[in-house]
Amino acid sequence: MKKLVLSAFVAALLASCGGQAENNAPAGDSSIATPASDTSALVEYFGEKITEDSAIAITELKTLMGDKTEIQVKLSGKIEAVCQKKGCWMELTNEGAEPLRVVFKDYGFFMPKDASGRTAIIQGRAYIDVTSVADLKEYAKDAGKSGDEVAKITEPKKELAFEASGVILK
Repeated sequence: MKKLVLSAFVAALLASCGGQAENNAPAGDSSIATPASDTSALVEYFGEKITEDSAIAITELKTLMGDKTEIQVKLSGKIEAVCQKKGCWMELTNEGAEPLRVVFKDYGFFMPKDASGRTAIIQGRAYIDVTSVADLKEYAKDAGKSGDEVAKITEPKKELAFEASGVILK
């Protein structure tokens, strides 16, 4: 009988240590961190799981948009800024490109606040948007701009924007 109980205990112990990585992400966080081929780098996935293939540089977005007001596309760029309140938006750029404001579909996921300087692959909807003065001021505050810089915002801004359904963070 002792052998049976001991065997059951060992089996339960081994099953509980089944090799699955523990996910310490908060409930509802759909990010997954996996090591890249370069073991010094970490690749993280947010939102829908996407791949890097067929991503274009942000500098090509205006040409690709043409006279359309909305397209589905996959882009690659460097993160210039991230919302410092909770990571609910980011700005991507490439050399020669205007920063592109990126929000996340249904606010279903957010970026790490320290992601500036990293490369991101984003998939989703690029569209023409008019950002109100109130929203521009809120974005400036979220980015840590000074009161003087925020006060200088007096005109709405028509610009390209992006709603990401999935992000790869490198």
